[in-house]
Amino acid sequence: MPMISRIGRRHPRVLALLLLMYALLIAGGATMIYPFLLMLAGSTKTAVDVRENRILPSFLTSDTALYRKHIEALFNEQLDVMRAAYDTDVPSFERLEPPPPAPPAALAAWRDFLEEGHLPASASTLGYLHAPVSRATPAMLRSFRRHLETAYHGRIDTMNRALDTDYTSWISFYILPENQLTRHSPWIDGPLRHTFRSFHARQPETFRFTFNVEGYYRSGFLKPQYTRSIDDYNRIHHTRHTSYSDIPLPQRLPHAPPREQQNWEDFVRHAVSLDWVRLDPQAEPRFQAYLHARYQTIDAWNQRMNRHDPGFHAIPLPSQAPPSGLARTDWETFLVGWDDPETGERFKPDPHHLRLATPEHLYRHWLAQRYTTLDSLNHAWQTSYPSWDHILPPHQAHHYHLFLEARPHLRRTFLFANYHAVWDYLVRHGRGVLNTLIYTSLAVLAALLVNPLAAYALSRFRLRRAYTILLVLLLTMAFPPMVTQIPVFLMLRDLQLLNTFAALLLPGLAHGYSIFLLKGFFDSLPRDLYESASIDGAGEWTMFWTLSMSLSKPILAVIALQAFTLAYSNFMYALLICQDERMWTIMVWLYQLQMRSGQGVVYASLIIAALPTLLLFIFCQNIIMRGIVVPVEK
Repeated sequence: MPMISRIGRRHPRVLALLLLMYALLIAGGATMIYPFLLMLAGSTKTAVDVRENRILPSFLTSDTALYRKHIEALFNEQLDVMRAAYDTDVPSFERLEPPPPAPPAALAAWRDFLEEGHLPASASTLGYLHAPVSRATPAMLRSFRRHLETAYHGRIDTMNRALDTDYTSWISFYILPENQLTRHSPWIDGPLRHTFRSFHARQPETFRFTFNVEGYYRSGFLKPQYTRSIDDYNRIHHTRHTSYSDIPLPQRLPHAPPREQQNWEDFVRHAVSLDWVRLDPQAEPRFQAYLHARYQTIDAWNQRMNRHDPGFHAIPLPSQAPPSGLARTDWETFLVGWDDPETGERFKPDPHHLRLATPEHLYRHWLAQRYTTLDSLNHAWQTSYPSWDHILPPHQAHHYHLFLEARPHLRRTFLFANYHAVWDYLVRHGRGVLNTLIYTSLAVLAALLVNPLAAYALSRFRLRRAYTILLVLLLTMAFPPMVTQIPVFLMLRDLQLLNTFAALLLPGLAHGYSIFLLKGFFDSLPRDLYESASIDGAGEWTMFWTLSMSLSKPILAVIALQAFTLAYSNFMYALLICQDERMWTIMVWLYQLQMRSGQGVVYASLIIAALPTLLLFIFCQNIIMRGIVVPVEK
């Protein structure tokens, strides 16, 4: 019978009370749901939107927010590389705006240039490969790792031998993105680099970008020296440029004031990547004299280089830097300048023998062949470039065009990227998932056997000391697990059970509170059922299994859920007892992941970790509710 009758509910005060109760319940529900929705939104974050505090991520509704996330991932969260590519001073990815429309003919020409393959492999690299700020595992890194796993049949040792690497496991595999702007790239020439470039060439253009050496010259070389103010630059160089974009990067030593010539020479000799520097054949005699001064005898040179040159005069000057080894070091040393320790003479090529072959210069050369004259190009593009040096590849407009075509795919990518990273981490950590499955299954099985047997004995046989025994069992709950962990560890160490499932199960095999609940439930069962079963010849095991266990499904579901939750969420004890990584459970691995990951990955890991408990509760919910509702209806 309800507490308030239907007639009573019509009274204004009762209605007001009911409305207040419902309002409080809704407010209480909102205080639980709102933080959960914030955590769901947080699981999709990267560095560019980590400051957002919204239950609906902005990139799902705003193209600008999605564009910023995409560009941040495309440039591997390296702001300086993006500034060089777009020749901009934007302070962060959060402030980046979509570019103004570019002439369609210019975009079409740049796409044709890329498709025809006029650029070397080093001119571009892959995005979505590195996330030093978000501290996540980007999509292309996971894809490249899967590619290597497939190629080498999942054997990390086979890959190490083939690619000359020393990774300890697939989960530890990572690569730094190439940076072909600066002199010191994190990559060295070798099998891994060739494999990566082969993989990179097969990826969609949406996830690749081309280096802008001229943009790096302005944003990464000139501005740090002369500030971002063009007025300061003009005052020092005695020039009249209206902006830094007016300062070109010529292919050869420019006809300009001495200070600008020195800037160009310093950039070529010391700053820019060797991949874009060339030496004219006129520098060959000086190069041979440098080798002679450095190695003294041709035998010493041949021995170091494993060659058979008859003399230094027969050694050719490579027009560009060799790919690796001592030959590359010698070429770079000659380019920078080398002082003979005996004579003090300085060996280096004349600045007029230096030349650049950057992607911008290759593009302009291709345009000059295609349009013949600058006037023809301006007419076709409807532009007014004063010289070929002012034409730059439309990097940002090209990326934005590709972005607009890939928006649905990018939204799905960012929505689930952190979840893929967490799942990939757990699956690749060998036995993490398997250990957790075995441990929780055994814990639930033990809880459903040991605890009911103990409770059945205390309830069925009416022992004289039953309540004393029950009190002793309940007293075990008075001590926090942190107090008992050290004695348990010492005991298990003496029994040589560390790093085993027995060590995880035995200390919690019997649970005092579970026995207390089960005894109370068994006591509520009619005694006539046991007497009738005994008259029919049923034994104790039959009465326990057929009567007690069958009628106790609701409380057994509660016990199973409690046992699963305790075992599944067991972190500190599992880490202390099982220090061997091969016995670690999901919670231990997730802790390791969270220590090295950003906010988005942490939130995603928390949601993934909560899913098994939620699913088990949903599965047991009907049984639990049936045990509550049916007795009340009766």
